[in-house]
Amino acid sequence: MTAGATAQPAPGVATRPPSGLAHRIDRLLLPLYTLGVVSYLALPVLVMILFSFNDPTGRANLNFRHFSIDAWLDPFGRPGLEEAVFNSLWVAFGATVISTILGTLIALALVRYGFRGRGATNMLIFLPMSTPEVVLGASLLTMFVSTTNLPFIPQGVLFPLNIRTILIAHVMFCISYVVVTVKARLQNFPRHLEEAAMDLGANEWTTFWKVTFPLILPGVVAAALLAFSLSIDDYVITSLTSGQTDTFPIYIYGASLRGIPVQVNVIGTIIFASAVLLVVISTLWQRRQSFRDFSSTRQVE
Repeated sequence: MTAGATAQPAPGVATRPPSGLAHRIDRLLLPLYTLGVVSYLALPVLVMILFSFNDPTGRANLNFRHFSIDAWLDPFGRPGLEEAVFNSLWVAFGATVISTILGTLIALALVRYGFRGRGATNMLIFLPMSTPEVVLGASLLTMFVSTTNLPFIPQGVLFPLNIRTILIAHVMFCISYVVVTVKARLQNFPRHLEEAAMDLGANEWTTFWKVTFPLILPGVVAAALLAFSLSIDDYVITSLTSGQTDTFPIYIYGASLRGIPVQVNVIGTIIFASAVLLVVISTLWQRRQSFRDFSSTRQVE
């Protein structure tokens, strides 16, 4: 038999086409499996959205009585809920901005430059991601408390447990996720575009803002969205570093002991819808940016 020749069925042996039922099962198995997994993951979210339109008889929002939009007309109608939500948003936005800036710079340094301690830095970046949150939160609490008890620092001057310590803790664990995300974007970066810009007379600063930053911007945006989502729903680390400050997850835990109000479902639905909208916009933008990158690369070549 010559190379590349295909095997032929033996004479007299009939080949049977696949059964109609088996063929249909093969075609439907993956879509049905995907639908089942997505439905399983989305079921708690759908229940949350449904119960945001409930009008319960008591404090607990556990049984759907009848449809109502009263909670949507007054989403902050519970004492302390408005402050908790705005604390969470303030910390999430602050942690996102700070961790995205620092994480992007760290990722650029790790990918572009060689320096002493680069391998150790790469390893240390993964520590907050691999350490259990309760251990990380307890360590941060110990650091804040022991720092305020140092003999040469007045009591409570430097790190009293409040919203600032929450922000410091969130920046600390969000940086790792930003670095990993931006590094993935930088791995296959087309360096020849930077070289072409510098050959045309652009200096390093102009090349960064006109070429490098626009190309890595989708990865930076994805990292920022990830950092925001991790920060706004964190409970373990926040509860250990918050002191008397309430955030939205801490408020939900406290409300669960008495009965979660409908307004919590409303706020959760708004946050979920906003996150989905941002992810959709980011995905469409990244696809458009990828198409533009491909077009630019073809033109340079």
